[in-house]
Amino acid sequence: MPALEEELKSRFESEQQKALLNVLFTANWFKGGHAPLLAAHDLSLQQYNILRILRGAKGRMNMHQVKCRMLDRAPNATRLTDKLITKGLVERVRCEEDRRVVYVSITPKGLALLEEVDQALRPALAEKHARLSKEDARTLNRILDDLRG
Repeated sequence: MPALEEELKSRFESEQQKALLNVLFTANWFKGGHAPLLAAHDLSLQQYNILRILRGAKGRMNMHQVKCRMLDRAPNATRLTDKLITKGLVERVRCEEDRRVVYVSITPKGLALLEEVDQALRPALAEKHARLSKEDARTLNRILDDLRG
């Protein structure tokens, strides 16, 4: 992949500006690489994120908890979840004590689809992981954590 200056045909005011734009550009590059594979499984990136969150929860969660864990905190998380419910990948249960609270959990069908998608994504992710040493990954993680401060 060409350097960011070449890719964007741009100059930057500082290395810091370039770094921040590089983070955004690279994040979109990753998303763009995954989107077609997810689309083949009739999933958006945000729906995939919701399914992964629910799988990791190993039980039910309320929608507020799901939204807080999303990588891309979409205001339309409820609508996205409704689509997953329609597909039979997620189920919804209202709280008996407080009817305003809605719990969601992943279904066996959702777990099976996630396993299928994960299998399809593994080769592309392994190729990208190979480009980054463990030490470089630690450094990058530390820098990004510091940036969010």
